Amino acid sequence: MQFVDPRLPRRLDGWRSPSLGLQMPIVTYGYAGPPVLLYPTAAADYLENERFFLVKAVEPLLFAGRLRLFSIDSINSHAWMDRTVAVPEQARRQAMYSRYVEEEVVPYMRHVVGDAHARAITTGASFGGFHAANQFFRRPELFGGVIGMAAFYDLERGYFKGFSNDDCYFNNPMWYVRNASGRHLDLLRHHGRIVLATGQGAYEAPEASRRFSRLLDEKQIPHWLDVWGHDVRRSWGSDAGGVALAVAGHHPVDHGARARRGARGAARATGGHRARPAAQHP
Repeated sequence: MQFVDPRLPRRLDGWRSPSLGLQMPIVTYGYAGPPVLLYPTAAADYLENERFFLVKAVEPLLFAGRLRLFSIDSINSHAWMDRTVAVPEQARRQAMYSRYVEEEVVPYMRHVVGDAHARAITTGASFGGFHAANQFFRRPELFGGVIGMAAFYDLERGYFKGFSNDDCYFNNPMWYVRNASGRHLDLLRHHGRIVLATGQGAYEAPEASRRFSRLLDEKQIPHWLDVWGHDVRRSWGSDAGGVALAVAGHHPVDHGARARRGARGAARATGGHRARPAAQHP
């Protein structure tokens, strides 16, 4: 079975990560366009999105040079999804993974696209959406936006078990975004595209997106909250559609408003509340 068109430029690469001490593969699709960093779900690998035809669904954009897609491995099986590992060690491994992306994957993508200042869009579904959001909101100077698909944005309830340290705090968007200030907050407000898309069917938690959207409202961070109606069943194809629309610029995220869209229409609402005084994210 062919998961992608054999004519599509596709490059397999990888290296032993100094940050992780693991061999970390990466695959690139396309030949031109802005970089998009794609995370797998749960404990899956860097080819998962290809096997489930998400890459196939965005082939028209790839062939047209509208985007270049990069997909990497998850280490969830060594961290949050390994219940034999204590929470402090899980958090340390999460911090190492974030450092791997920021210090190794970002320079690699910039080299491939030939732009030393390129800020990739991050995206993923479910746990992949969490990682995508964490990378963008941690380091908006490195990334140009995030497309979260049926994602969650807070590890406290299901994973921290009452524990907290710097590795937890600086890898939990629901915590550190609340305290964002200065240049970090300015980048989030004015120099990024943020799309939170979610369905309301089985295996989805739309309240996670709504809750994070409310926090973004409080911080006056423009974003697009896209909650699909109950008549829309989430699939890999619909996830790919979310990637394609957002990257192609069809999601109307501006810097004075946030928007909500149902399954059968769109409505806009101006963003909302005064931001609280906060500490600067390092």
